[in-house]
Amino acid sequence: MGNALAGIRVVDLTNNQAGPSCGQMLAWLGADVIKVEEPGKGDPARHLLKDRPDADSLFFVSFNANKRSLPLDLKHPRGKEVFRALLKTADVLLENFGPGVMERLGFGYPELQRLNPRLVFASIKGFGSYGPYRDYKSYEPIAQAMGGAMSVTGTPDGPPTYVWPSIGDSGTGMHCVIGILAALMQRQTTGEGQQVEVSMQDAVVNLIRVSLRDHQRLGAPMARTGNQLGSGVPGTTYRCAPGGPNDYVFVFVQQQMWHPLLRAIGRADLVGDARYETADARWQRRDEVNALMEAWTATRGKHDVMKILGEAGVPCGACLDTGEVLADPHLKARDMIVEVEHPGRGRYVTVGNPIKLSASPTTIGPSPLLGQHRDEILRELGYSDGDIEALAKERAT
Repeated sequence: MGNALAGIRVVDLTNNQAGPSCGQMLAWLGADVIKVEEPGKGDPARHLLKDRPDADSLFFVSFNANKRSLPLDLKHPRGKEVFRALLKTADVLLENFGPGVMERLGFGYPELQRLNPRLVFASIKGFGSYGPYRDYKSYEPIAQAMGGAMSVTGTPDGPPTYVWPSIGDSGTGMHCVIGILAALMQRQTTGEGQQVEVSMQDAVVNLIRVSLRDHQRLGAPMARTGNQLGSGVPGTTYRCAPGGPNDYVFVFVQQQMWHPLLRAIGRADLVGDARYETADARWQRRDEVNALMEAWTATRGKHDVMKILGEAGVPCGACLDTGEVLADPHLKARDMIVEVEHPGRGRYVTVGNPIKLSASPTTIGPSPLLGQHRDEILRELGYSDGDIEALAKERAT
């Protein structure tokens, strides 16, 4: 059995993170993803936060693995000609331009339908193509702010807080993958493509639905509670030895886990103690319970704490820093941290595919060099070597 999306061709016009993360996931699942880039420049992410002057940035390689690169000037008449030929062979067109850009280029949805009625046209926007905010620009922090995520993140006495996991960018990309796969599935029945649109604000709102539920349940905006998870106690972070900035564990205990926890930390004497026996009682005495927990965790390393509590059936996770994540043996065993050989960078470590398919496992490849597959793709479209040379001389590719 081949890869899940073998035979699906995706034309990826996107740059930076939200769109490229979508295209990369489709490529990991086996689609032929052709990254169309501006000749001579490419995706701006190739040059963002460079750690080496002679190679694409780690930011770029992190979101463009397994793709092929085709430089193409979509404003040049010959570039448009090549693009039309490419679209006739495509199953999906993915873009994250500002509102109206595709139309100004001459590739609005009516024209795309005319060229290829089976094409799935997927768009990622900051606020979508309709609604009062449609013309506003957005980036990750804007999406988090406008989606409500910042308002529920941080400490009670602090400001709304931005979170570094890219729920606005990569979160939107993953939502778009779902939409594309659904449209491809429906195409099997209808024979026709359709438009897929995901806005960054919409994606963040979907991811904070628990907080929105609690607003409706309690009748007021959700307050910031730091690391406290609801009213569960224990249900927060606890300091561990030797006391470094990331020497913490997160412990969350439901009622049935309270006695196993007490036995695991050597406090079986408190089993049945009415002061702490129920969730409500522990919440009322949460300062005492948290002090009890931290007195035990502070004398042990976070991995030891996690092992002891995990074996006792108590949910507990060590707060891994970025270096620990890159070195984590469990993640390596699951091919979530992998090494890739890149033609420009050499060997480097990157993140693997979190979606595990038993019949079509993912092989993580390198991101493409700018224009690396130009001639190959153009030949697939029927262009001769002379045609390819002429396109290059005209700076259409």
